[in-house]
Amino acid sequence: MAKAALEHGDQVVVTARNVDAVQTFEKDFPETALPVQLDVTDDSSVAAAIAAAVERFGKIDVLVNNAGYCLRGAVEECTLEEVRGQFETNFFGTVRMMQHALPLMRKEKKGTIVNFSSIAALGTAEGSAFYGASKCAVEGLSDGLRKEVNPLGVKVVVVEPGPFITDFFGRSIAINAHHIDDYKETAGKRKVRLDKPETSGRKGWGNSDKAAHVIIEAIENNDPPFRLLLGSVALGCAEKFVAERIDETNKWKHLSVKTDIPGM
Repeated sequence: MAKAALEHGDQVVVTARNVDAVQTFEKDFPETALPVQLDVTDDSSVAAAIAAAVERFGKIDVLVNNAGYCLRGAVEECTLEEVRGQFETNFFGTVRMMQHALPLMRKEKKGTIVNFSSIAALGTAEGSAFYGASKCAVEGLSDGLRKEVNPLGVKVVVVEPGPFITDFFGRSIAINAHHIDDYKETAGKRKVRLDKPETSGRKGWGNSDKAAHVIIEAIENNDPPFRLLLGSVALGCAEKFVAERIDETNKWKHLSVKTDIPGM
């Protein structure tokens, strides 16, 4: 995403918990790239990163919240500490970033916030319930936020990626510490890491470079989508989700309406 934006001619604050990992951007784009250390779970770190962005470039036009990882484990197995860690990064990290950036965007009366969700928010697999829950929380937050800030000139886009050939399935997978044998055929089967996913046999998996350009194209539109699906797998998941939701709604609506107060 940072590389695509820089090649597009934009100025970019490139962040990472280990700033050494993003120093090459400044070498390749000395005038437009600013590497900054950022831990989204630390409020002072967030404040410092936002301040560095404003000091260098004067304002923030686009905020991309992409920090996240996936906790793998059955609901019963995961400790509250593990669950809180999942939400501290995926949800509260997003909240921190937005609350620090929004005053700047309101002042300019324009801006775009891009929050990364996942197809896990549409249908969560066994063993990833807390990851899916954190992404559902991001989507609910973003939906309410857009209704608050759209009248102020600020747009909100939620990105729902399907699977991509990246290192997410390796370094961004956290396996819970506790194991219960009854879950070995469900959540247990998903307690794996893929350091280098193979491209063969991964029909519909996406290319992250293409995704970055698609996101840029979407947010440059005068009327960007609120939910942006990435990849044919994500598209299929969304279509299945909507169809199943409609079918279930129609099947049980005879019960749903029984709660109404007669005559009102």
